Amino acid sequence: MYSFVSRDTHSDEAYAFLFGDMGTATPYTTFYRTQDESISTMKWILRDLEALGPSKPSFVSHIGDISYARGYLWLWDHFFTQIEPVAARVPYHVCIGNHEYDWPAQPWKPDWAKTIYGKDGGGECGVPYSLRFKMPGNSSEPTGTRAPATRNLYYSFDVGPVHFVYMSTETNFLPGSAQYDFLRNDLESVDREKTPFVVVQGHRPMYTTSYEARDAPIRAQMLEHIEPLFVENGVTLALWGHVHRYERFCPLRNFTCRTTEGYPIHIVIGMAGQDWQPVWQPRSDHLKDPIYPQPARSLYRGGEFGYTRLVATREKLTLSYVGNHDGEVHDKVEILASGLVVSSGIDDAEGMKNGGVVESSFSWFMKVASVLILGAFIGYILGYVSHAQREGAMKWRWSPLKNEDV
Repeated sequence: MYSFVSRDTHSDEAYAFLFGDMGTATPYTTFYRTQDESISTMKWILRDLEALGPSKPSFVSHIGDISYARGYLWLWDHFFTQIEPVAARVPYHVCIGNHEYDWPAQPWKPDWAKTIYGKDGGGECGVPYSLRFKMPGNSSEPTGTRAPATRNLYYSFDVGPVHFVYMSTETNFLPGSAQYDFLRNDLESVDREKTPFVVVQGHRPMYTTSYEARDAPIRAQMLEHIEPLFVENGVTLALWGHVHRYERFCPLRNFTCRTTEGYPIHIVIGMAGQDWQPVWQPRSDHLKDPIYPQPARSLYRGGEFGYTRLVATREKLTLSYVGNHDGEVHDKVEILASGLVVSSGIDDAEGMKNGGVVESSFSWFMKVASVLILGAFIGYILGYVSHAQREGAMKWRWSPLKNEDV
């Protein structure tokens, strides 16, 4: 028996566990490799759920490449058995990825996407994904076959102070499409007094420093048509999967960082289980895998499997990257309701382990500056006192004078 507590949309807090590209593991050898690290992802999330307790409802967000069944439906059964301890307690939200949908017969395949939308769905055409999940809204697109229409493509909902938006990178998102109209209308209608934070999620990333060649055309389309919607409507975070690693960018617009509020922070979180993506450091057993350089806009890249943990109040949103190898936080970003980034990165790993507060580099700078100023002031006072004492001693000291009359 399982029990759950439904979330309170009027709460002042939000808790979520977010990741992409997890898959499932099987206890036997298959002709398709499965994702053994998915077991650890569920293990650590279950730990976090038990620590939260029922008084703080949360949810899971799995942004594409769900089971990697690719037409072998018994892998879907394995997947649901594996997530059952978590999914029986909290809502399990999803959005569609290439391994749920892509097939040559899909109806939307513009000329620029010929190298992008292939056979990754294994012939599923989004049907198992549509029938095994029920997400908010009524979005749907034809499959291009006699199968039922694909659903659960784009939708949104509120949890406490956060407005969550899901989009499909596998179906039409260009101006004039139903999805584009939904995204524009939804983002423009957000009540920032009620939900000061907006988090958008989709599968293929708008920004990444990996997977540069094949997906370049779709990123160009997203930058031209979707990024202006994010910037104009003050999106706080944009979370993506597809690339099987963790990567956090600075607040971005058109590859340009901005230190003040206003630009969304893009984070790739496709590190929950699938391991086909090469790491950013050379590996002795993968000598032919390319090593991608890290530009300045990429603030953190992690090669470990894991997931992200979101905690938000009406004043601040914190997103943390938890590694599967030790269950500890290895990166995080803190954003105020104004959009100002007040902290990023892990400055004190021991502080996190001991439940302490990790301070931003800015606060450390202020502390060092304060100590230097205080030291200079104390030095000035001591110098002044020492000089005054010398002057006083000189005032009463007898000095010999030459007198011709003596």
